[in-house]
Amino acid sequence: MQRSISSTNNVYGNLLHYHKPPTSITVARQQTPCDVFINHRGIDTKKNIAGLLYGHLMRLNLNPFLDSKNMKPGDKLFDKINTAIGGCKVGVAVFSPRYCQSYFCLHELARIMEAKKKVIPVFCDVKPSELIIKNHWRSPKHELDRFQSALDEAKYTVGLTFNSSKGDWPEFLMMATEAIIENLIEVEEEEEEEEGQKLIA
Repeated sequence: MQRSISSTNNVYGNLLHYHKPPTSITVARQQTPCDVFINHRGIDTKKNIAGLLYGHLMRLNLNPFLDSKNMKPGDKLFDKINTAIGGCKVGVAVFSPRYCQSYFCLHELARIMEAKKKVIPVFCDVKPSELIIKNHWRSPKHELDRFQSALDEAKYTVGLTFNSSKGDWPEFLMMATEAIIENLIEVEEEEEEEEGQKLIA
């Protein structure tokens, strides 16, 4: 993965564009639970790729959601997760070797896809073809079908790949951030266009 200085500067140019003066749309955005929902398998990525990405986005004032950072004892798991997904602009799905062993990871992914959110897949130490769902939880067929449909959709979405033992971490964080900001800008522009069409109507 190679990145030029001009491309790096583009990240911060896009960031300034995203953090433009408040409008009715941006005010609404600030009231939502998060801008970016990070879907990940904690045992694989919480202390590295997901945790580092969360911290990087926080420093850029982008309001990410990571379960271990945004939830506290007493929170109702599904209520909190579902609310965060419903309010987010962009989902980042961090796929890892044990991702498909987690019911909660697949539940979150299915919710993100069903909510028609922009999704950026990140394949960390795993190939898309290696992501296979097995029914470890004895879930009904219709639920497994939901999970498989969401996983298939993510596999066929352009994303990022990263090797955690050999990859360049700062470069990866920059590439991921650029992709996130570009998608956030797209979502906001679409919302502004829809708002404008409503006013005309």
